[in-house]
Amino acid sequence: GYRDSSFARLWYPRHRRSFEFPSVALESAGGLADTPAGRRQYRDYLEWLSQTDSEKKRLGFEKLSWGWLKGTKQFKQSVLDRLKDEQMESVVEAEAAEMREPLWETTLERGLALIRRSAEDLSGGRKGEAWKVDLARFLRETHLTPYRWIAQNLHMGAPSYVQSLVSRARYRQPTREWKILQKHGKLD
Repeated sequence: GYRDSSFARLWYPRHRRSFEFPSVALESAGGLADTPAGRRQYRDYLEWLSQTDSEKKRLGFEKLSWGWLKGTKQFKQSVLDRLKDEQMESVVEAEAAEMREPLWETTLERGLALIRRSAEDLSGGRKGEAWKVDLARFLRETHLTPYRWIAQNLHMGAPSYVQSLVSRARYRQPTREWKILQKHGKLD
């Protein structure tokens, strides 16, 4: 019933996007044809699969990743660069967040370099260290990065804790790191 899913477009070949090839999924589900009968068999196969834990484990479902596209960061960025505006408009919010993730990662890497910290520094030390809070605030104010993403990637604990720290940081005396980030950290 979800109109923007590839499964929904499987049923209506005219609505498929130029880069969608359901024949791959149909073939891997037992050599099914891209016909109404083959699509019904595929639907039945997916229903059976969703209820069979042993088969999901055998197929390695726990190792699958969620998201709009599988591939390296560079590959995802190249796909984004090629998408037309009207295609971008049809992306749902969950997918849009993942599409913005490379920007957040780039901003985090640049911010770390500006304040002379490394990715290894993120996993060490206290969750609420001032320089981490400054990075969190910078990510939030520059790109409206979700607190959930910030908490996970900066190793800062719960998103609500990060939100509280960032809110308080706006009213404290600016640190050296914050001044550096503000001055040099804008990405265009």
